[in-house]
Amino acid sequence: MAAKRDWPLSVWTKEGGLAALILLQAGCAFVFVSDITGDLRQYGLDSLHLSIELVANLGLVAAIAIEARLLLSLLRRQERSERALSAAQGAMAELMRAHFTLWRLTPAEADVAGFTIKGFSVAETAELRGSGEATVKSQLNAVYRKAGVSGRAQLVSIFVEELFAGPIRSDAEPQQVPKRSRTPH
Repeated sequence: MAAKRDWPLSVWTKEGGLAALILLQAGCAFVFVSDITGDLRQYGLDSLHLSIELVANLGLVAAIAIEARLLLSLLRRQERSERALSAAQGAMAELMRAHFTLWRLTPAEADVAGFTIKGFSVAETAELRGSGEATVKSQLNAVYRKAGVSGRAQLVSIFVEELFAGPIRSDAEPQQVPKRSRTPH
């Protein structure tokens, strides 16, 4: 699950920086509009200079409102994307567990398979697991045999094909992916 956004935003993030910029612009607009209001009371709208200032400041206020709306929209979109990514990560983990159970992998083999699917090399997997490369290679060969594949690329393709078998977007039609025989040996 994606972490809930902390409010107020920190100014040390992109979003916080934009929010701070919008607040600064709003403060400046307040000063300018206050000045123009005072000048209008004193001189009226007869001055071309004041009319131009008034239009420019109204443009500034409108731009601030648009920027704030865009920032909120972008923040909502980012939050939806983070939730979707979290769901996809959860779906991938669930898919891996289901296959590992179906293939009857030992906990060590499942661990090695997980690192392999994530792109770790045999040496990196051995280091992460605190075991020898020969042990990892042996476990990986057992994974390939139980999964009915000949190597890393085919192992990864099992999961990629299943993830793409469903719709990529919520409004997209499901894709038909030809099923290959993956019976354990």
